[in-house]
Amino acid sequence: MPPSSRHIVERQPRMINFTVEYRQRSVSLVLEEAHSTVGNIKEILGTQLGVPVSKMQLKGWKNGDVSDSTMLKTLHLPKNNSLYVLTPDIAATASTSNNSALQESLNQNFLLVITHREAQRDYNLNFPGFRTIQEVKRNVSDLTNIPVRHQQWEGWPASASDDSMTLALSGISFPCHHLSVCRRSSPAIAQEPPGEECADVMMISDSEGEDFEDPSEFGMDDSELFGMSSSNCPRSPMMPENSQNDTDALLHFTDEFSSRYGETHPMFFIGSLDAASQEAFYGKARDRKLLAIYLHNDDSVLSNVFCSQLLCADSIVSYLSQNFVTWAWDVTEDANKSKLLTVCSRNFGNVVARTVRTNKTDQFPLLLIVMGKRTSNEVLNVIQGNTTLDELLMKLMGAVEIFTAQQQEDIKDEDEREAREMVKKEQDEAYRLSLEADRKKREEQEKKEAELVRLEQMKKEQEEEKEALRLSLEQGLPPEPDQEAGDICTLRIRTPSGEFLERRFLSTCKLQVLFDFVASKGYPSEEYKLLTTFPRRNVTDLDPGSTLLEAKLFPQETLFLGAKE
Repeated sequence: MPPSSRHIVERQPRMINFTVEYRQRSVSLVLEEAHSTVGNIKEILGTQLGVPVSKMQLKGWKNGDVSDSTMLKTLHLPKNNSLYVLTPDIAATASTSNNSALQESLNQNFLLVITHREAQRDYNLNFPGFRTIQEVKRNVSDLTNIPVRHQQWEGWPASASDDSMTLALSGISFPCHHLSVCRRSSPAIAQEPPGEECADVMMISDSEGEDFEDPSEFGMDDSELFGMSSSNCPRSPMMPENSQNDTDALLHFTDEFSSRYGETHPMFFIGSLDAASQEAFYGKARDRKLLAIYLHNDDSVLSNVFCSQLLCADSIVSYLSQNFVTWAWDVTEDANKSKLLTVCSRNFGNVVARTVRTNKTDQFPLLLIVMGKRTSNEVLNVIQGNTTLDELLMKLMGAVEIFTAQQQEDIKDEDEREAREMVKKEQDEAYRLSLEADRKKREEQEKKEAELVRLEQMKKEQEEEKEALRLSLEQGLPPEPDQEAGDICTLRIRTPSGEFLERRFLSTCKLQVLFDFVASKGYPSEEYKLLTTFPRRNVTDLDPGSTLLEAKLFPQETLFLGAKE
């Protein structure tokens, strides 16, 4: 075959799309399925994210964890895939450029260990880097009842000279910094000069000249804790107190959550906890999900950071949407908390209710991960508010791995049960069809038998009717005249069976008497006709009122019976 006539068709390699989430970054990759490995993905991510491959955990595979040498073609992946990078051994660090370094620093969470010296109590508070020193002091005022202008601090760096400075730029240690606070003995104490040692610097508020004696004078109520807006206008609660309708309460919760933290947040299930459990646990095994119960408390200092930085992170929102039914409730008010405890006791037993009851306010918010099981529902994890984004994602993924293993068993059991039910259904259907066929056959037989009985009865009635008519005709015949009498007409009639009927009639007898005689022998004129032999005549067509003499049957004649057509 000439080369010009040869058609060469080259098969295009299949390309796989990956969207990889890492903290606040998202990377899109496209790799050839046939020749690429998981390690190739990590190498590309290491270059783009600046993360060592050895420190990187690539999560989100449908088949569980895979090794770096695994070929993509062996995983049977769809066209589009979402993965997550975890680096638990690497703290959140800045990038090489100044702008990205500042942005990273502003998004980092700083743990401030604040010692209240008079009360001899430590507070572990998480603040994002974009919060100001003034906001920290106002929040501490809520916790210690020390007005901002009366606070005396130790441990702020010398560079933290302005209360309007953000924590990221204040020079405090990351990820943890220790501070102490007490009430100043005299309001006239001024800020110490910056020549002191870093750990010994004492700070007072820039609002020293203001006459605020109570934290509420800053426009804050007890629910406005760290990381929240310092607006002078009190905001509405997450959920109305003593709400009678769960749907209305959760609609209000969702609207308030969106107004505080933006539209990017988990899709909260609107309805009762019973309905959310039904949605998550009691569908087909392939459609079941875990139940994530988010419990909010505005009195907790952790609520705002947990919501804004963790719960509303794109990776968490996406992962919850794919694998969980998320239900939320606000336990800030005692009435709402009591209602929740009652519902939890009914759905999950006293263990969950006791867990919610025993967690302190500053441990909220809580995220309860619940898995439905055959006999009872099981709480896989209780995630408290003092967690990081990576820890939260790892805990969610760990719960999904446990759930997936259980789900595969449930799917197998369900498939086997459905197969048995299908076989039984087919057998029942075959049996039903067999019974239906037998019933129809029986009904048909009964119908035939009933028809035979009806026909037999009809035939019998007809025969009885004929017999009655025959007897009536026979009894109505005039007596047969003697042979010696004059004007005698002798007639011989041949029947279809070959037999002969013979009788004497007076010549003056009407033809009807002849017809009645023949009918009395079982041959009615309606069914048979009388014919003469020669010349051939149909006597039945003659006038029944004419005499035998007039019909030319005198003195004798041989007739034969034939069936009418």
